[in-house]
Amino acid sequence: MKTLQTEWYSRGYLPHWEAGEAPQSICFRLADSLPLPIVKQALADLSQIPEEKAVIEQRKRLEEILDRGHGEAFLTSPKVANIVRTALLFFDGTRYRLHAWCIMPNHVHALMTPVGGHAHSSIVGSWKSYTALGINRLLQREGKVWYREYFDRKIRDERHFEAARYYIEQNPVQARLCEKAENWLFSSATPHSKTLTP
Repeated sequence: MKTLQTEWYSRGYLPHWEAGEAPQSICFRLADSLPLPIVKQALADLSQIPEEKAVIEQRKRLEEILDRGHGEAFLTSPKVANIVRTALLFFDGTRYRLHAWCIMPNHVHALMTPVGGHAHSSIVGSWKSYTALGINRLLQREGKVWYREYFDRKIRDERHFEAARYYIEQNPVQARLCEKAENWLFSSATPHSKTLTP
């Protein structure tokens, strides 16, 4: 288990913040979900705006690209999505409290609070390693499943918490994958989402 520290750290491209037992909004994605030429084109003009605004705009644009479902997008398979759902729910209530989650075609959102001294980076790492093995086995494939980095955001207050929960559960609607959030099978917005079978 990663030693819990309340500090910034980075494993490469993205900075992360270990915030102890504070809610975090997490997004991790499939390895091929952000094609480089499309990303470069989308972010080309960001050097022309102030850095603080550029960071916010970059994340917004990357999320829009993700919602287009680039790559193999094999999370659209109910059997594959079920592997991810099982991983998200397995330690809910012991290593973390899972407040909201959604499995999109090529990425996953989770709003969670680590508990018992568990670092959110270790939690995300366990989700990704467990599901990568299961997905490769199911699809009879080899190679990288997830992009090594992930987005995280410390939740500032109750208003931010509710906004993050709403965004996560409404993501399929925003991406025009369904008309109502509760219609997306692999999401905490779906009634009985914890007991669905693929």
